[in-house]
Amino acid sequence: MNTLRSLLHDYLSMRRALGFKLQSEGTGLAAFVTYMEGEGLDYITNESALRWALLPSSVQPIRWARRLGFVRLFARYCSAIDERTEVPPPDVIPCKKLRNPPHFFTDGEIELLLRAALTLPPEDSLRRWTFHCLFGLLTVTGLRIGEALAMNLGDVDVHEAVITVRSSKFGKSRLVPLHPTAMDVLADYIWRRQSFRAAYTTERVFVNDHGTPLSYEQAHDTFQRLLKSIGVAKQRDRRRPRLHDLRHRFAIQTLLRWYQDGKHVDRELPILSAYLGHTETRNTYWYISACPELMNLAKDRLERHWEMTS
Repeated sequence: MNTLRSLLHDYLSMRRALGFKLQSEGTGLAAFVTYMEGEGLDYITNESALRWALLPSSVQPIRWARRLGFVRLFARYCSAIDERTEVPPPDVIPCKKLRNPPHFFTDGEIELLLRAALTLPPEDSLRRWTFHCLFGLLTVTGLRIGEALAMNLGDVDVHEAVITVRSSKFGKSRLVPLHPTAMDVLADYIWRRQSFRAAYTTERVFVNDHGTPLSYEQAHDTFQRLLKSIGVAKQRDRRRPRLHDLRHRFAIQTLLRWYQDGKHVDRELPILSAYLGHTETRNTYWYISACPELMNLAKDRLERHWEMTS
């Protein structure tokens, strides 16, 4: 009979071959199988799955539900091979996923942020140009920070003003067209990057002063220091604005322009979803519900529709 560990190996191999990365899920399931082996159990039961899911005592219920969700999918796979397997029901741990409210960056804050980036020391290094270009690119494209940091020189087509995002969050690649002014800034940065040190061994577009790929930690720490320097304070619940909030700004600004131009947002939304790399349009609708100004525009349009049809 197959052991849980061998079943896990086959399960992860199958799903990864289908394009799923399964980084956190793979780590979590490996820990679950180790737990089951320690308990002397060779098949999944509802009780054992729930017991493992609830092990972290100081986390929110959403974390418990997520852990149990990993096991549920694995149990479905195992149940086709071992009939003793129990598949935990989906409503065992009731919880509601809550998204952190984004910080709505104003045009003035973005301008101050980019100006502050150009004052970063040392004066004769690439550092200031790196963060000026990176934060500006996130603002005008809605890229995820991980996508921008993973971008290689070969992914930038200066002549066509297009960048290629490869193997993004959901394992898919996409083309992201840029406005000519945005491509001019990116092309200028790449020229400076090559001028500062021609012997960089990495193909990554964004590098640090040592010529190695810029890390998320370096980008995050610099972003937070710049926000503090321009007076952008902590938000509600003492949460600081995130790099991801620049992506929110791009989506919200796009939707605002569509509403103000009188476009049918429902028809246009799949375009924005594809541009952002969302696999489902419902993920893009979050940006509407997250912004009071967008909600007011949507309400006004609905009221006008009722007036015309009544």
